[in-house]
Amino acid sequence: MRTVIYPGSFDPFHNGHLDVVHRASRIFDRVVVAVARNESKQPLFSVDERTRLVRESIRGISNVEADAFEGLLVDYVVRRQACAVLRGLRAVSDFEFEFQLALMNRRLNEQVETLFMTPKDTYTFLSSRMVKEISRLGGDVAPFVPPAVVAALKPRRP
Repeated sequence: MRTVIYPGSFDPFHNGHLDVVHRASRIFDRVVVAVARNESKQPLFSVDERTRLVRESIRGISNVEADAFEGLLVDYVVRRQACAVLRGLRAVSDFEFEFQLALMNRRLNEQVETLFMTPKDTYTFLSSRMVKEISRLGGDVAPFVPPAVVAALKPRRP
């Protein structure tokens, strides 16, 4: 079984993420959307909340699951017996950072491959940071996130 790990903070999970998941689900036998526990960031949603929101957003895609992890990504990939890491690239500006991460992961474990996928052009501008800002300012985020995330963001508005 060919498993790919799609890691991220997913704070919150948006339609660009979902687009990558849908397309990866057609290529791999199993896709694990892995919510990273990163104590250095101050997320809007807890790891458990983010994992639940991803799980609700991917419901209906039979070969996709949500999970949370902490520690080194390469260790998690080995534990999950995955063949690769999937990273989304929206723009050229994402590439340098993602490329550095991929090289470091390769240095830590040369068996872990990294694949890059771009979202549909309609989502290239979309980021979790923008979604949070639009929501914070009272804007409608429904065009940008799955329904579960819309509902979760409403009570978080100031």
